[in-house]
Amino acid sequence: MGCGRVGSTLARSLEDRHHTVSVIDSEPDSFRRLGPGFNGDKVTGYGFDQEVLEKAGIRRADAFAAVSSGDNSNIIAARVARETFGITQVVARIYDPGRAEVYQRLGITTVATVKWTADQVLRRLLPAGAEPDFRDPSGTIRVDQVPAPTPWVGHQTIDFQTQSRSRIAWIDRLGEGMLPSRDTVIQEGDLLHLVMREENAAQAYQIINEGPEE
Repeated sequence: MGCGRVGSTLARSLEDRHHTVSVIDSEPDSFRRLGPGFNGDKVTGYGFDQEVLEKAGIRRADAFAAVSSGDNSNIIAARVARETFGITQVVARIYDPGRAEVYQRLGITTVATVKWTADQVLRRLLPAGAEPDFRDPSGTIRVDQVPAPTPWVGHQTIDFQTQSRSRIAWIDRLGEGMLPSRDTVIQEGDLLHLVMREENAAQAYQIINEGPEE
C-alpha cells in the first residue's frame, strides 16, 4: 500500500527479484511512478479497505507492506492484513518513532523512517565507534563499520580479532564483500564490519587505534 517514492521503488525491486506484486494507492496518478515496465496489478483505493485488499489479491499474498505517507493508515492496513487475512510478513512505515516502538511491541514490524534517517546521519557525523550500526534488542551485541585502521594495515585479521576481542563479520574491499579467512591480511581502503560485545567496545577501540602488540 502506497505508491510514493518508497512504495514504487519497493514494488519495482520486488518485481526485479521475480516476485508478483500488487500496488494499492488512493491516487491513480501515483502509479506513473512505477514506469511502463511494471507488470503487477495497480489497484485504486485504500489499503485498509478489505474489499480493496481482496481485489489486490491479499488472499494469495505472502507479505504486505504499508508504506503510504500516513502513520494511521499504515498501521490500520497492517493490522487488517495481519489480523483479518492472516498475513504473517507485515511491515508498516511509521514516521513517529514513539509510536513505532509501541507497535513493534504489539508484534507489527515497523520501519521508523525519521529515526532511521537521523541515526544514519548521526553515525556519519560522530567518530568511528561512537555509535554502532546495529545493536541487538538486549543491548549486548553491537555491529560497527570501521575503516581499516592504519596501524593494522598489513596485519592478519586473526591477530586483529584476537587482540581486539571483536569478530570481523565481513570486509568491503574494492566494492565487493568478502569473508576473511585465517590468512586474510587487512589492506588500506578496507571497510571492516565488526561484531563485539557492548561492554568490550571501549577497550576494543583503544586496541584498534593503538595498533597490534608486537
